[in-house]
Amino acid sequence: MSSALLKFTPYQWFVIAILSLLQFSIILDFMVLSPLGAQLLEELNITTTQFGLVVSAYAFSAGASGILAAGFADRFDRKKLLLFFYAGFIIGTLLCGIAPTYFLLLMARIVTGIFGGVIGSIVFAIITDLFALEMRGRVMGFVQMAFAVSQVLGLPISLYFANLFDWHAPFLLIVAICVPMFVVILLKLKPINAHLALQKDNSAFSHLWETVSKPRYLQGFAGTILLATGGFMLMPFGSAFSINNLGVTFDQLPLIYLVTGICSMIAGPLLGRLSDSLGSIKVFTAGSILTIIIVVVYCNFGITPLWVIILMSVIMFIGITSRMISSTALVSAVPAPADRGAFMGINASISQISGGIASGVAGMIVHQAADGHLENYPMLGYVVAITMIVAIGLMYNIHRMVKGSVAH
Repeated sequence: MSSALLKFTPYQWFVIAILSLLQFSIILDFMVLSPLGAQLLEELNITTTQFGLVVSAYAFSAGASGILAAGFADRFDRKKLLLFFYAGFIIGTLLCGIAPTYFLLLMARIVTGIFGGVIGSIVFAIITDLFALEMRGRVMGFVQMAFAVSQVLGLPISLYFANLFDWHAPFLLIVAICVPMFVVILLKLKPINAHLALQKDNSAFSHLWETVSKPRYLQGFAGTILLATGGFMLMPFGSAFSINNLGVTFDQLPLIYLVTGICSMIAGPLLGRLSDSLGSIKVFTAGSILTIIIVVVYCNFGITPLWVIILMSVIMFIGITSRMISSTALVSAVPAPADRGAFMGINASISQISGGIASGVAGMIVHQAADGHLENYPMLGYVVAITMIVAIGLMYNIHRMVKGSVAH
């Protein structure tokens, strides 16, 4: 059947909507801390190193919990697993919203990471269980749109409440968004347990070991490492490069994020549809080539007119979004149904950890001069471009592997 002919049922549309809102709440919680930095440094009287620890505490606890939970991920109804971890995430976020001291905020971020870090993998396992491969590009397009929506709507609204009240307010706002969604999932989402009939009678550790040792799965993990590396190398220094190298003012920065976010929101579902109709590997390759060209040119810019920066940012984000949607759809087809939860859990953890390492490597490549100018940024662009070229080859191998297994 032609991929364009596969239509979503009303229940599938409900699942897409609830999973997209779920991802929005998780991503907003992860992203909201960085813009609150100035307030936290002043109000909690902490150093930049301590603030960096609060940010990274979430990522590393999320990475660790994803690996630990992977062995158990396929032994439960995915709905029950989702509700358990979402409840923990809500409690962790609530603790952030009432934390009076730095130490308690740090502990709350660790709790939030332990639960929140697993939810993304459960979401992708649910998508793989409920949607045919020919539909997944469109589903990923809507779910990944959560990144853009959190950037366009979530962050400005959260920061408005932070300025109106204090830095606790955004976390309490996220809790207010999450609680009704928890109730809807509890009442309306059907059990997702078909994979339970496929389980072997082995220990959680054995299941984990089997998942990480299969050569087929290792290719998927390697693809995730390369994808995370490219994204996380550029992201941490984006605003500093715009201000110190491109000549953007602090007042102009939100406009760049707003326009690129809106364009990403529009592009997400369209790219998902394209991925389903043309094939994920074609969209991934085209998106990668486009991103490579833009990254190399962009990283070599000096003082640049604002409209050129916005245009380049939009094209770059469309390229990155197309890579994310098509690669996620492609990698979702790698695990066998019995291993999906474990595979997605490990995959999410690898993404978190390799992203953290990539940020550290980028910090070693880029140096800030006394006048604030970032040096070696073109070098960073070339390194990112090389990882993207290697990723095309790796994703093509995964495409052939998936196609071969579907044919059999």
